[in-house]
Formats: sequence, structure tokens, C-alpha cells
Amino acid sequence: MTASLLLVWICTAFALELAVGVAVVLVRRRRRLALAAMSVAAPTPANAALAWAGWREFRVVRREFEDAAQTQCSFYLVPVDGVALPDYKPGQYLTFALDVAGSADTAPPRPITRCYSLSDRPDPLRYRITVKRVGPPPLAQSLPPGVASNHLHDRVHEGDVLRVRAPAGRFVIEPDDPTTPVLIAGGIGITPLLAMLNWWLAERPDRPIHLYYGLRHSREQAFRPWLEQQAAAHSHFHLTIACSRPDPGEEPGRDFQHLGRVDVELLQRTLPAGRHRFYVCGPPAMLGSVPPALRGWGVAAGDIRIEAFGPASTDAPEALTPSPAAPESGAASFEVRFARSGRTLAWDGRDASLLAFAERHAVVVDSGCRSGSCGSCETRLIAGRVDYARPPDHEIAPGHCLLCVGTPRSALVLDA
Repeated sequence: MTASLLLVWICTAFALELAVGVAVVLVRRRRRLALAAMSVAAPTPANAALAWAGWREFRVVRREFEDAAQTQCSFYLVPVDGVALPDYKPGQYLTFALDVAGSADTAPPRPITRCYSLSDRPDPLRYRITVKRVGPPPLAQSLPPGVASNHLHDRVHEGDVLRVRAPAGRFVIEPDDPTTPVLIAGGIGITPLLAMLNWWLAERPDRPIHLYYGLRHSREQAFRPWLEQQAAAHSHFHLTIACSRPDPGEEPGRDFQHLGRVDVELLQRTLPAGRHRFYVCGPPAMLGSVPPALRGWGVAAGDIRIEAFGPASTDAPEALTPSPAAPESGAASFEVRFARSGRTLAWDGRDASLLAFAERHAVVVDSGCRSGSCGSCETRLIAGRVDYARPPDHEIAPGHCLLCVGTPRSALVLDA
């Protein structure tokens, strides 16, 4: 082989190698670009989607009583459309549109709206609520029992479909809070705290959490086997059952840990030193006594979270019920006009809220939780100003107001 031929061969080989190298680089670049495009175009997982707007249909796939007295029933719900559920914050609630039977056999069903706390940690496949059957008030047996709870217990069965709004509410546990959570429940007020507890034990098993559960007797205790199993399995979970009127034969240490109500003396005696964040949910008597006593103990207001459950909030203690606003400019009353109803009435401060005012005067308005949570009574405010004793949980749309926790600060015109 001559020198010139050898030089040509070497140059050809070099050019071929260079071409191959360039081709490899181009192929790799195209692959990276394709993968990047696929990554950008990849759909968002269904359970990370935003909560839906309006009503969505859910099927009841399971019912289960959670207490020995069979007054507290869990309803397991799955979406009819089969789309995975978005995460929610433990402690939030669902809003239901229910068609309840009329007072007479021939009367058509009437729609009502009610809110029920989610009683389990987030699950992309189903929701769980736990509802207590509400009877007539103990001191007024002639009054009717709870309409919504009895409808769910008696008329809603497995296979039935319910209309549900997305989870909402601000009574939620703080996942990144360095303080120790203390859950204080009274009766069926346990439901949002169960969601908090279940989430905490799954996600923060190495951190302490306390649950104080106040009851009259152990027959009222919901989820007793589950709570006892969790307390035995998690050394950081501290469970205290308090019974104020135990049944004959119930023994401390076996059926409950404290004889009496959940109060600050019990908390002072059993909680370790340090900062805690308190989550209190229960009947009016508990909400009227425990939070003020905690503040008297020196707990900062920001470390006390409270929620009244269900319609019981209509009888909430003074600390939770809006006080009538003082009339501006010394006026004795405000004129409140319900535009669609064609009624103009005088507000004189005797009612706790605009909802109570409307109902007393037979003005029909929608309502649900009656505690500023669900937004069912949200009404367009045509003119005037409405005041709130404390910020509602529901985020009020601009130009609207919540009747259930609002009081006038001036003359009003309402689209109702």
C-alpha cells in the first residue's frame, strides 16, 4: 500500500468515525427531547386534581354501626364517576344535599343541606362519614328528632346515591406543626378528630399525640376496638376515655380512665410539660367550658382550635354565637329588606344571626351547618354591611354574606 493510499484510508476511517459519533449524539439528543416532552405532557394523577365544583354523586357501598348502642353509623362512599378522589385535610367535612320525606305520606320530599365530618384519613378511593342518630332534645321531648341524621339512618342504604360537595373546612390538623396535638372530643364530636388521629398515626407514628374522649358511658364510645388497638400498637398515642355517668358494672381502667368530664384539671394532671395545640370538638357544654379554661390556664388563643358539630352549633355557647352588633350612629334598629321575598323588616338585635332573624319572620332561606362552615346560606348582599363575631370557616364570595353567623352593621338589602 502506497503512502497516498494509506493516507486516504486513514482519512476515510476518521470521517466515518466522526459521522458515527455525530449520529449517536443526535440520537441521544432526540431521546432526551422526547423524554422531556413526555414528561411535560404526562397527565396529572387523578388524586392530585383540584376539588370539584358543585355537586357530585356518591354511592353508599357500606354501612356499619360504630358503637354498642347502635346510634352512630358510618357510611362509606365511592364516586359514581369512578374518578379518584383528591386529598383532603384531616378534620374537614362534606356537604350533603338530602331529599327527606315530607311530614305527611303524600307530601313531596323536601331538600335540606347538612355537613358531616370525614371520619377517616384521606383515601383516593372512598370517603367515610360517621353520623349519630339525633333524638328530640332531652328537655323537650315533644320536639321532632334530627331530620337529617334520622333520614340517613332509616332511609339511606347500601347502593343509594347521595349528592356531595367537595371537602371543606378549616378545623384541620397542622402536618408540619412542631407542637404536640391534643385532641379533645365530646360524643359524636370524635368524628373529625378520628380523621386527624388516623392520619397522624400513619404519617407521624414517631411523634406523640393525645386523645381525650368524653362520654356519659362506654356504650356511647364509637370505634372502641379500633382505638384500643391503636393505643396498644403505638407507644406515642395516649388515649384517655372520660365517662361522666358510667353504667353499673363499668370499671375504671377497663372501660374508662377518668370518672367525670374532660376538664382542665384532667389535662394539667396527665399532659407532659411543653407546648401543645388543642383541637376541641363537642357539644355546646364542652365548647363553653374547655376553651375558656384553657385560656385561663395560659394557653395562647392561637393554640386552641374549636368546632361545634352539626346542628348543635345552633345552641353554641355565647363565646361561639355572634353577639348582636351595636347599631351605628345610635340607631335603635336596622331596616333589612329581603328583595326576592318582598319583605322589609326591622332588626332589633334580639336574634343571634340573620338566619335566625329570617326564620323567625318566616322568610325561607337555605341553611346547612348553621356555624359558618358549609356556605349553604351564602346570600348576595345587594346593599349594606354585615359583621361576624369571628371569621367564618367558609370563604365568602365577594358581594355576598353568610346569614347563619352574620349580623347587620347597617341597613341591608339581601337577595333572598
